[in-house]
Amino acid sequence: MSASNMNLDQLQRAVFEVIRQPLTEDERMREQTLDGRSTRAIAEEIIKPNDRLSSVERLEIYNRVYWFRILSSLADDFPGLRAVVGQDKFDQIILSYLTELPSQSFTLRDLGSRLEKWLREHPEFTPGQERIALDMVRLEWADIEAFDAAEYPPLTQAELQTLGEDPAFQLQPNLFLLDLAYPVDELLLAIRKDNEDVETDTDIASNVVIMEHADSAPAKSYPLPNAKKAYLAVHRQENVVYFKRLKPEAFALLQALKEGKALSQAIESSVNWSGKKLERVMEQLHDWFANWSGLGWFCRAPKDEA
Repeated sequence: MSASNMNLDQLQRAVFEVIRQPLTEDERMREQTLDGRSTRAIAEEIIKPNDRLSSVERLEIYNRVYWFRILSSLADDFPGLRAVVGQDKFDQIILSYLTELPSQSFTLRDLGSRLEKWLREHPEFTPGQERIALDMVRLEWADIEAFDAAEYPPLTQAELQTLGEDPAFQLQPNLFLLDLAYPVDELLLAIRKDNEDVETDTDIASNVVIMEHADSAPAKSYPLPNAKKAYLAVHRQENVVYFKRLKPEAFALLQALKEGKALSQAIESSVNWSGKKLERVMEQLHDWFANWSGLGWFCRAPKDEA
């Protein structure tokens, strides 16, 4: 179907179907789409040449801009994964990931939403580093989720005292709990500290500018942490996401509360009472709950969600 026989929606879909095709290794438009169709034939059907560029050359501009933009977005969202696997392997991962699972969202924010699952299904991309790579992706995605998730009004001290003897607590939607095999939070914070003064201009000033993909400086190499259990709360306060280390029992207790268990059941299933004095256990629980309440982690959901 030629462009003259298409309505606007059909034309937009046809153009997008071509520009979302992965680039070649030398970052040019493919001669054939992944399903074997001629890119030149498609281009000549849907876009006219002008006095400077052929149909293919005009469409290639959009193809390159699209891919450079989404690759740049994923690189910005997952610098920790890049540090773990190295630049070359990172490029292979995101290209293969986006080729197999192209974007289905209107926003770049969602590009990495399926990366953890994809990496679990493709361990060949992270040989010998499967778990640390997954831990880093889980942390970086939790960071994105925590920044965007809803925040409900925290419970006041007066409200906490009216919940009854054995309440079930509602935790903030922007609180995420991660059970990690590697302390990748330290690595990610180190990367961010090094990059905090670096400004990256990702604006596309014009849709007729041909973007040349310049070779970037080699990424800094970071020593990877040794395997060591880490229990982490990823949470947001005043539009800033924080990582908070938790003791194993505190993590288990919060996890149980997040699952909707009543307080007594959550404590029973998470706290190891063996060899501990009741007074010490109660003191520890009091300290934890005072801290979590001060951070605003306990909240009351809107009535239509309660």
